[in-house]
Amino acid sequence: MTPATRTIACFGEIVMRVSVPQGELPLQSARFDAYVGGAEANVAVALAALGRDAAMISAIPEGPIGDGVLGELRHHGVDVASVLRPAGRMGFYYHLPGGPMRQAEVVYDRAGSAFAETAPGDWNWDQLLNGAGWLHVSGVTPALGPKSADAALEAVVRARAAGIGVSFDGNWRGRLWERWQPDPAAILKPIVAQATLLFGNHRDAGLLLGREFSGDGEDRRREAALALLDAFPSLEYVASTARELIGTDAHRLTARIDTRDACGVTDAAVIAPVIDRVGTGDAFAAGVLDGLWSGKGLAAAAGHGLALAALKHGVRGDFAPFSRTVLEGASHIAQDISR
Repeated sequence: MTPATRTIACFGEIVMRVSVPQGELPLQSARFDAYVGGAEANVAVALAALGRDAAMISAIPEGPIGDGVLGELRHHGVDVASVLRPAGRMGFYYHLPGGPMRQAEVVYDRAGSAFAETAPGDWNWDQLLNGAGWLHVSGVTPALGPKSADAALEAVVRARAAGIGVSFDGNWRGRLWERWQPDPAAILKPIVAQATLLFGNHRDAGLLLGREFSGDGEDRRREAALALLDAFPSLEYVASTARELIGTDAHRLTARIDTRDACGVTDAAVIAPVIDRVGTGDAFAAGVLDGLWSGKGLAAAAGHGLALAALKHGVRGDFAPFSRTVLEGASHIAQDISR
């Protein structure tokens, strides 16, 4: 499982995140903090920071805001030559940080965005996938609406037909799905059927397979992974994390990668303080992909992803732009703690 020196293409919407300052309620002060983000863009930035050739396939509206967004991705080393520039609006989401006795909240403003309104026929997949060795997509893209759902399916089908590996991150977004689709599994299953690697846990398995998984802890996660691998023959890996909240700003995180014949499980890492949880799952995905492509075993690749996710908890914004030196150092620290 290696893209060698070929490009990793990430297909999805690039969005603006508008955050209420930590410790404040909306409009308590006359400012918001703005960040560029999006599930697939987060993965592209993290991989580029690790020295991988990463490219973004997306649609950003023409104009100065779109120019600024693309400039930010270029700054992090992501190839944006395949980003379409139609007329339209930018997708946004508002992030409301949590506090004592109050959970964080996300409010979406993505309906009718330039990306969501791009017709499936506007994506020239022969050109967009030329030179790619891997395609990464997440469940956010089909959740945006029927046009994006059709485009996501065509992307993964065309990638597999071209011999390109596919990873899919479940990234469940119920508030997006409920706007237009009462049966998300019907949309997601044909997409997952094309994937080589799925990022998803027992809840994703329950959604896709229409059943609950018994037991608790490791047994339940292994059962769910095996059920996914059995239901989708093209899958070779299922990667997931398990999170336990042990305080308002302290979490305990473990990770695993399952195949049909084996599994690799990490020790628990205590992450404190948690500065910003947004994008940590995307950082995990990037770390796992990089670990597997680097020839690491299952447990080491899971630990690689866990270390990048842990690093992301400590910086604001959606991106995890950490160098390979920093990531390897974090991986060694985590191993030393677990001994």
